[in-house]
Amino acid sequence: MIEFKNQNSDTVTKEEAERIYNEIATPYKYGAVVKHDGYMVDSPTVFRYKDKWYMYYVRISQDTSVSGYETHFSSSDDLINWEYQGAILKRNGDKDWDSSQVGGYAAFIDIEFGGSNEIKQINGKYYMAYLGGSGNGYEPDPLSMGLAFSDDPTDPSGFTKLCSPILTPYDADSRRFERKTLYKSNMIVDESMLTGHKYVNFYNAKDECNKERIYMAVSDDAEHWERYGSDPIIDEIDKIEGHNISGDPQVVRLGDIYVMFFFRYTKGSGAYNMFALSKDLIHWTVREGEPLIKPEYEWENVHAHKSFVLKYKNTIYHYYCAVNSNKERFIALATSNNLKE
Repeated sequence: MIEFKNQNSDTVTKEEAERIYNEIATPYKYGAVVKHDGYMVDSPTVFRYKDKWYMYYVRISQDTSVSGYETHFSSSDDLINWEYQGAILKRNGDKDWDSSQVGGYAAFIDIEFGGSNEIKQINGKYYMAYLGGSGNGYEPDPLSMGLAFSDDPTDPSGFTKLCSPILTPYDADSRRFERKTLYKSNMIVDESMLTGHKYVNFYNAKDECNKERIYMAVSDDAEHWERYGSDPIIDEIDKIEGHNISGDPQVVRLGDIYVMFFFRYTKGSGAYNMFALSKDLIHWTVREGEPLIKPEYEWENVHAHKSFVLKYKNTIYHYYCAVNSNKERFIALATSNNLKE
């Protein structure tokens, strides 16, 4: 485990937080943009590759007794209309550590908000991080973190998985609140090396009491990872009564400020999307107040959570997972401009 560097980074002010909230707000909702009959669809990551948009997401049969996460993908020319392409990472059914769960997330996407949004080639490869496990069902414990690579991130048969997980709940440097399951990974390139390392990995993890917090890991080669710091970077468990989850981080950069989109879930209420701010990637201030996305309509009346946010041509696209009381789970979209007009 690598301890936090002593940074004298300026704290993000309340005024800066409110300015960014107004800049990234997406009040216009469109409902489902990716929905598969008979399946639950979850956790989008969106990137640009060869002048086209692609979305990875995890999919699981509604009969969870005989299924687990697989990674599927769709393509788009306009970020609104998505065409299904198929599976990009499949369960293999054998006795490997990740035989039944392979829920993937595109790694190393350009984090400059309003930048290229392209997936970056690292070590001559395109990477996908994924949560993996050998049990059937919806996120059965334990889950560890795997890594796969390909010469072409849109080739359904192109990804090769590393033989062993890159992080597990049982590692020697595993911290006290991440010893049950590891969840979504958001890997970025940090050209400024604020942590002293070029590659940074943000992820949420679960403890023995089923509470989730957000952590960091770092790497110098994108394939071998070490935990960074002895504590979570987002820990709201004792700050909010009944709080259970801070999860699914995604980090972008606006000027000299980093924005982390994440979701909250508190017992007795639906999950909703918030954000935190940092100037050094290490110390984070959660912006309190109105959520960026929350359950509002009948088609999202249980949860509206798990963000992926990008800016393209002066419009912000906020993809998220919507869940309703009909047990539907799909990818929905909200935008900063009213595109219906």
